[in-house]
Amino acid sequence: MVASKTDTHEVRSSTDIVLIRQAVRKWTAELGFSLVDQTKMITAASELARNTLEYGGGGVVVFERLEEGARRGLRLTFEDRGPGIADIEKALTDGFTTGNGMGLGLGGSRRLVNEFEIASKVGEGTRVTITRWK
Repeated sequence: MVASKTDTHEVRSSTDIVLIRQAVRKWTAELGFSLVDQTKMITAASELARNTLEYGGGGVVVFERLEEGARRGLRLTFEDRGPGIADIEKALTDGFTTGNGMGLGLGGSRRLVNEFEIASKVGEGTRVTITRWK
């Protein structure tokens, strides 16, 4: 697998979340994703960017265009230096929230993509990587 193009966006405000959504739309369209697949990736990215801002205190997202033979994909890695997640399995459970949301962000994002990875250490931060293939 080769990452042929990369870009990094800061997640510091709600305006950044809008810019990330627009960037995901642009990248998925360039990769030839269907409108449904574009929407799934945009929705997952929006949720994770919001989590990065609200729970992680801000951070970055790295965009990577992937090529694996004839397959094309988009990988997004969200990283923050926030408080971390003590119980990842519980956090992935629908309905679980530490804030005012519906508790669908992490689990919902996982269902919208082809690959989902999460790593978190309490007191150090969280990294979530999602990939969607065309």
